[in-house]
Amino acid sequence: MRIKRFIAAFFLAAPLFAQTPSVERNIRLPLWAELDAYPLSEDAMNTDAGIYDYPVKRLRALAPYLISGMVYGWKFRYVPYDKTRGVQEVIEVEPMLDFSAEAARISYREPFTEDGKLYCWCEFSRNEFQIEEYRLWASIGNPVIHGTGYGNISDGFDGIKSAADDAVKNAVRNYYRNVIKNKPKEISGNVLIRNLPMLGISSGRYMLNLDFFLQSGRITEYKQY
Repeated sequence: MRIKRFIAAFFLAAPLFAQTPSVERNIRLPLWAELDAYPLSEDAMNTDAGIYDYPVKRLRALAPYLISGMVYGWKFRYVPYDKTRGVQEVIEVEPMLDFSAEAARISYREPFTEDGKLYCWCEFSRNEFQIEEYRLWASIGNPVIHGTGYGNISDGFDGIKSAADDAVKNAVRNYYRNVIKNKPKEISGNVLIRNLPMLGISSGRYMLNLDFFLQSGRITEYKQY
């Protein structure tokens, strides 16, 4: 029954559903982490770690990372792939503001284990300033974009961060393909996660679905000669 509640929460978070739960004031995010570290990783080699040390460590890194993207957002720099010019695709994503102080306000509730994973609800309440910031993002006509990203399970938490970067890249790329006629040199801007992230595993990789408000910064074109 508990797993079914988590599955229901993820499906309600999907942008295709009108019943998306409000995250304007209170965030209640269902997350999980594997009980065991990936074989041969540094965490797996730590013989002093207790049975739940690894998944708890992961959840306490993952929850602030995702919630910071929901509260303050991430800034990005995207360089599209250009075969003719020999330019490789680049995506750089980083938090807009430091979230370390707010991370202490996250509550981890109702933990349970099943199928080799530790599950829990991660809860965070926005203060009045953060509520107004969310309302501002939602009210000034920022486009809504969606991206799915993938990361290697063997990379642990960094694999989920890679999946998040990949989701930002795909969301930005897919949006601007319909907006810009000529491929730009670089796009920079900000994104705010607008509802609950959806984390899963697909074909042996982390899969992360993210729905954003997009705040475009600068589009740099190639010089014409």
